[in-house]
Amino acid sequence: MTDLTQTQPRMPGLNVAAPDFDAPTTHGRRTLADYRGKWLVLFSHPADFTPVCTTEFIAFAKRQADFAARNTELLGLSIDSHYSHIAWMRNIEEKFGTKITFPIIADLSMEVASAYGMIQPGASDTSAVRATFLIDPEGKLRAMLYYPMVAGRSVDEIYRLLVALQTAAEENCAMPENWAPGKPVIVHTPKTPEEAEARAGEGYDTVDWYFSTRML
Repeated sequence: MTDLTQTQPRMPGLNVAAPDFDAPTTHGRRTLADYRGKWLVLFSHPADFTPVCTTEFIAFAKRQADFAARNTELLGLSIDSHYSHIAWMRNIEEKFGTKITFPIIADLSMEVASAYGMIQPGASDTSAVRATFLIDPEGKLRAMLYYPMVAGRSVDEIYRLLVALQTAAEENCAMPENWAPGKPVIVHTPKTPEEAEARAGEGYDTVDWYFSTRML
């Protein structure tokens, strides 16, 4: 019988403390505590000098100012040395005209990748898959996305998700499918029969007692 504890990656959990780390990067050592008070987008890529990863890093770099405007830092990671990272960053600037200014973790020990479930044996035993983690200012993991090796992730969707999470927390609401600023948000569902009975008169756009929306 297969021992699943030996084949399945350890996975972090949503809405609990994100796994701590203290790792070398292209900007010196970084820890999770360094990002306290800010949102953090931690994202892994399989390897430097690979085409899909190059397109993703260019996309992150082009949206970096938008993330910064939302009090959010970017932090990349792969199981390569920081020398490889630096060479790749220089290559992207030279060949594609895009400067990478956010730090990249050099996770040669695979400690961070393992703690975040980035190593997926079904995809690769030695490379981190395309995983993305959104961590809030308190250090809690709020969202995680995993992509296969062959498909690049959407940086626009990651930014949209960040804005949705921040808005949901600020406005005490939930977000419908593909929500974007300017669209209605979902009012939390009543928790008692009395609240459900009163919902129709509360001034929301109510379809039924469990489904109400409002504009911000």
